[in-house]
Amino acid sequence: MRNRDTIEFLGLWESINNPKFKSIEFDGFRNQAGLNSFSLTPKRWIEKTGAIGITSKKGRYGGTYSHKDIAFEFASWISTEFKLFLIKEFQRLKEKEIERQKLGWNLKRNLAKINYRIHTDAVKKHLIPPKINKIQSQQIYANEADVLNKVLFGMTAKEWRTANLKKSGNIRDYATTSQLVCLSNLESLNAEYIRQKLSQPKRLIMLNQVAIVQMKAVLSTDTQSPKILRQRLNLIPA
Repeated sequence: MRNRDTIEFLGLWESINNPKFKSIEFDGFRNQAGLNSFSLTPKRWIEKTGAIGITSKKGRYGGTYSHKDIAFEFASWISTEFKLFLIKEFQRLKEKEIERQKLGWNLKRNLAKINYRIHTDAVKKHLIPPKINKIQSQQIYANEADVLNKVLFGMTAKEWRTANLKKSGNIRDYATTSQLVCLSNLESLNAEYIRQKLSQPKRLIMLNQVAIVQMKAVLSTDTQSPKILRQRLNLIPA
């Protein structure tokens, strides 16, 4: 407790977690730290600064206890082995967290791909004339894909590639998880609109309205105005 680094750490922890922490008394302890005449006990620290990270009790079941953040810091200072274990464990948990995030993104990306197959089947059945050649067929598919790109991302695939010459892949490879979920819904909905023989301009407006509603729901904590929200989501105005 006499160590200046210890006092600095305790003071920082209390400043972050304790709104009633007495910073003036803390400054006094920090200024005295390192002097031969200076001494500090957990009880004195608690009484003078109003600290909550450490507790000290007397009696049969008494003792000094601390929050786990502080306990980890003390244990790391005492044991190099424990400190190394803590670092390794932190790295392991972060790697698992990243793997879970990648898995969730990939699942949603695959879901979007599956729904896109449903979408293209509807295009083939209802929009492609009989005996059309392969090049014409691909052009129609690209056109319908760009309907969704324009609805959700505010640009076509070609426009995205022109603006991102140094990036590999396509516009959907850089979509957020929320956008992929919305895209999956839009693909199924557009397929149904195609079966209903709705015109492309009408579908564009209807799908854009759906995209705005769904993305607002995903970002329900956003307090921005609808106009600013559409700009942030790269959505065209309905």
